[in-house]
This record gives sequence, C-alpha cells and structure tokens, in this order.
Amino acid sequence: MSVPTVSADSTATDSAIRPFRVNVPEAELVGLRQRLAAARWPSKELVADRSQGVQSATIRELSRYWATEHDWRKTEAKLNALPQFKTEIDGVDIHFIHVKSPHEDALPLIMTHGWPGSVIELLEVVGPLTDPTAHGGRAADAFDLVLPSLPGYGLSAEPTEVGWNSGRVARAWAELMHRLGYARYVAQGGDQGASVTDAMGRQAPEGLLGIHMNLLVAGLGGAGALPADSEAERAALAAVTTFRTSGFGYFLEQATRPQTIGYALLDSPVALAAWLLDHDTDSYYKISRAFVDGQPSGHLTRDRILDNIALYWLTGTGASAARSYWESGQAAAAAGGEAPPAVPIPVGFTTFPGEIFRAPRSWVEKTYPSLTYFHEVDKGGHFAAWEEPQLFSEEMRAAFRTVR
Repeated sequence: MSVPTVSADSTATDSAIRPFRVNVPEAELVGLRQRLAAARWPSKELVADRSQGVQSATIRELSRYWATEHDWRKTEAKLNALPQFKTEIDGVDIHFIHVKSPHEDALPLIMTHGWPGSVIELLEVVGPLTDPTAHGGRAADAFDLVLPSLPGYGLSAEPTEVGWNSGRVARAWAELMHRLGYARYVAQGGDQGASVTDAMGRQAPEGLLGIHMNLLVAGLGGAGALPADSEAERAALAAVTTFRTSGFGYFLEQATRPQTIGYALLDSPVALAAWLLDHDTDSYYKISRAFVDGQPSGHLTRDRILDNIALYWLTGTGASAARSYWESGQAAAAAGGEAPPAVPIPVGFTTFPGEIFRAPRSWVEKTYPSLTYFHEVDKGGHFAAWEEPQLFSEEMRAAFRTVR
C-alpha cells in the first residue's frame, strides 16, 4: 500500500522543496472495501462500556460506513486543494502543507500533529489561522502555516534507521523552517506533537520565538513529582493514574513492541481502525456517538474521522507511526532520569477539558518556568484543533500575540 506522488522535479537535489499531490490508485480503494467486507468479528464485549476495548457496535458501524459511504476522493481533493510539498531532511522525505497568509507580516507557525492523528486533524484550522479576518479575527493575528507529517506517519517517508525520537524531529523541523526562509517563527503541538514542540523549545534554535502546547507531556510520565495540594492538582493526578492503569494499553504496546501490533495494522483495516480509536475515554465516546448515534462532537464527524484512518491505511504507516512511541521510550531510557534543559523562550499552554488530564496552571508553571500564557477553555478534548477549530485558533492568536 503506497500513495504515489506527483513531483514537479524528480531530479532535484536532496534539499530541494518539491510540489506534491496525493493520487491513490483505484485498485487500492477496491482492495480496502474487499478487506472490510471480509472482516472476521469477535463476539460482542461482555460489558456495557469501553472497559474491554472498542465496542462492537462502534467498530461495526464504522466499518459499514467506511465500506459503503466514505469517499476518499473528497479527502484527496481537500488535501490537493492546499499547497503540499516534500523535502528530504536527514535522510527522510518529509511531507508538509505550507499555506501563506494573505495578510502582510503574518507570523510563521509550524504545527505538529500527534498519534492517532495526522495532518488531517489540523486541516480545519488552516483558514482561521491564515486568514483570521474571514473567521472573526484581526489581520494582525495572521499566521503563515506549516503542517508537516511526522516521519513514518501518513505522507512522510518511514525512517530506515533508529533514532528518530522527538529531539531529532525537532531539529528536522528547525531545518524545515530555515529551508522555507523563515528567520523568526513559533511552534505548536499536541500529543506526539507536544513532545516535538517541547524539544524544540529546549533546543531553542535560532529564530524560534515561542512555543505552545495543549498536552503536558511531563504530566503523563512524572505526575508523582508534581504538586497535589489543590483540588485541581489532585483531580489531574487521579486522571493520570486512571490513564496509566486502565487506558495505557496502546501506549505500552507501541513503546515496547510496535512491530508486533504492526502486522495487524497493515493487514486489517478493521484492526487499524479499532487501534486508532482506542486512545482516550473522551475522544473514544465522542467518536462512538458520531457513528452509533449520528451525533458528532464539533468537527469530529464520521467522514473526518475516516479521512484520518484511511490515510493511515492507504499509506501503510500503522507500524512506522507506532514506532515513534518506541523511539520516545528509548530516548527516555538513554536519558536515565536526567533533567532536560530548561525552555529559555516564552511558553503558552491551553488546557482543554476533555484531554487525558486537565493540566492545572501550577503543573505547567513547574514544567515551564518561562510560561507567558495559560488558559483553561470550556470545551474540546485531545483532538482540540480538529474538534474545536475556531476555539483552538483563538487560543493560538492569544498565546502568540506577545511574541510578534
């Protein structure tokens, strides 16, 4: 399974930036529908909630809709309507979307998606961020937007060697922004993208003015070292504990045995869909309601959810994306508990209520003493940019207003 590219110059040098378009052969889509029709199903779960995993009613309806109603060609057209490019950095062909604002003096912003997402989860914020006057904002808050696909995810190539941890991706992103001619810029990320953005902040490459995140990565692995005095702190600690005791399966498998689960992810679209859905409680139930009850949460609609899952399937990147967790685990083991360098540039953070845990300001301040913007919003979850693009865009404008 592969997505052929259309490149403007196949003889370009390794550092060249090449135009790119998505073009999936029809045979791949026919094969996908055949696999969905031939799926073998386990018996229904023995509980009334998600405690045994993705529920039968959810995955069966998702698979039915995927096979009979979802239109990949619309997804393809949506991607191809945006300026897409590829460029080789550190031996890996990196795919990215680059949308320039119609407004002068727009601030360049590189945003990094996470797992189980892709650039698909960021598409809804392109308009509000690059053209704020058309979405209730001011021209002074406009961004030039760079949306790269993580190595091994979607339309970026798979690394052919180990070592592509968040720090290495961060250095690649700094090179990408330099290659695009940006002497000053900001960065944002959630989930795996938060790890990359955190690393960018700690590396503080020349030109990086500030960073923003919507997941406190330090809270997932080191909540025990964070204060638990206030009600908000204790609630956050309890949520992290719940995640690590009952919602941690995908994380542990991908951090230790990504190749093992990779066989199922590449062989069965049903297995892939179930694996990508089984992430966090809030987003799972929102996605489940979209399929079973026809009640999407914000922009987490059936078609947009399947746009993302189909991208993983058609590019065959389920295993290579899973390996990013193994890389993070290896990097953490190599660090041996040594504290990372401080972030010397301004940090912004937004807490969305449906995230794995609601990071209190005290936790964020302890992790990032250079915190300059913190806000708790009233809706949205792990896929904040995807679910609530307008609110997310307003947060980006507010967070980076002081560094322009």
